[in-house]
Amino acid sequence: MRSASMPPAAGTGLEPGFRGVICASFGTGDTAKLHSDGQPKHDFRFDAATPEALSQLRSALGCSKVGVRLLLAGPTPDIRAAAAVAAECGLQQEEMTLLSEEAAPRAIYCPHCHSTTTTLRVAGSEVRCKGCGTNLTTTDHFSRRMGAYLGYQAHVEEAS
Repeated sequence: MRSASMPPAAGTGLEPGFRGVICASFGTGDTAKLHSDGQPKHDFRFDAATPEALSQLRSALGCSKVGVRLLLAGPTPDIRAAAAVAAECGLQQEEMTLLSEEAAPRAIYCPHCHSTTTTLRVAGSEVRCKGCGTNLTTTDHFSRRMGAYLGYQAHVEEAS
């Protein structure tokens, strides 16, 4: 996070040293009606966790001061990607609240090409990586740093 003496990032609408609740909603997620327990509140509304949206969130977190809280709402892949950005900015897990839509697709991280593939399949099923074409077995292991569930090469033990 930036010090309070630094100017606000362009387009965030936050004053330097903001300390309150930053609410970011993605897709149909909605944080506008949520209360902030009397703390200052700033709402962001994004269609998806695009690089531009995540950059804007990163700038807002850069303007904030220690004590800021982050509330994320929407599809799981979007809020997990935003949570990963927040962690890069120095926020701890305890400073974030994630409200996910349970029926949303899951992002699967490919350790071979470092890309993510979105799927509706449950853990233990297979999905073809959109980056390198490797068949990945999906897991329930979620990486907060990557903002995705980890996959591994399907049938790798059979190939050796």
